[in-house]
Amino acid sequence: MRSGQVTIKDIAKELGISASTVSRALKDHPDISVKTKEAVNALAKAWHYKPNAVALSLRSSKSNVIGVIIPEIVHHFFSSVISGIEKIAHDGGYNVMIFQSDESYERELDNTQALLSSRVDGILVSMSKETKDYDHFRELRRNGIPIVFFDRICNELSSDNVIVDDFTGAFSAVQHLIDTGCKRIAHLSAPQHMLLGQNRLQGYRQALIKNKHKIDEDLIIKCDSFDEAKELVPLLLNLPERPDAIFAVNELTAAGALSVVKKAGLRVPEDISIIGFTDGIVSRVTDPALTTLEQHGHEVGLKATELLLERIKDRSMDYEPVTRVVKTSLVVRESTRYKE
Repeated sequence: MRSGQVTIKDIAKELGISASTVSRALKDHPDISVKTKEAVNALAKAWHYKPNAVALSLRSSKSNVIGVIIPEIVHHFFSSVISGIEKIAHDGGYNVMIFQSDESYERELDNTQALLSSRVDGILVSMSKETKDYDHFRELRRNGIPIVFFDRICNELSSDNVIVDDFTGAFSAVQHLIDTGCKRIAHLSAPQHMLLGQNRLQGYRQALIKNKHKIDEDLIIKCDSFDEAKELVPLLLNLPERPDAIFAVNELTAAGALSVVKKAGLRVPEDISIIGFTDGIVSRVTDPALTTLEQHGHEVGLKATELLLERIKDRSMDYEPVTRVVKTSLVVRESTRYKE
């Protein structure tokens, strides 16, 4: 058995025929005899010959690969999105190349350059928290590569987007807290240069306004990680009039808040209710389990990939961008009170 990458030339040399004859035999060309086809295919199978994907992509101008850039793979939401992406891509005959920005603009920049060099047919992107310059995405567009943003989208580019209904999700979270008797609701928010952060904050504000609750700016702090929650939630608990509920922008921040509240000797939900965003494993294993918003990441991945494959098939960069919205679902657990 031959070792290493087997080429058409290797098979041709072994059988004493031309490389073009081997190529046509593998494609079942009618001009090639049955005997030659059988000999070529038998040797190709024995030597585990695989067509050169790079060479095929150069000839067809298609790689049948799509790129994905996400902030972090370990996050439940993004891993759910990837499962949706993989399903549609596989069904459509595409392979998926996944990069992680690790919430770094510089890493995201490197990711886009690597995907551009890899000649991918299209890219799915959820931006890093640090990203405020978008020239690297414009470069992809200039090179004819379609982009679909999901979850964390780019307002400054005319692009296709698939987003979670963050405003309505946040509104329903705060409404649930109000319905269960909470009066002073704090919000641990995402950075406000991100549309996601803006929409969740607006949902929070509108729920308070609708229910004629005062908006206290001291109860709104930028805090969107477990570590930040451990550092900043004590400040909320030390206010002259502490909150009786916390709405966190994601589940890890909610889990951090829960840890701080319990360490302070307060009961959840009797003293302080806590609700998060994203229904991952963390929300289920905390004590008490967290009430949260299910973002339906799998559906986000399905819709984003379907849209990207439509753009790849169309092969035109002159199209009217669309935005598709995935609704959230409130998942009530033990970290919030029952309705009065």
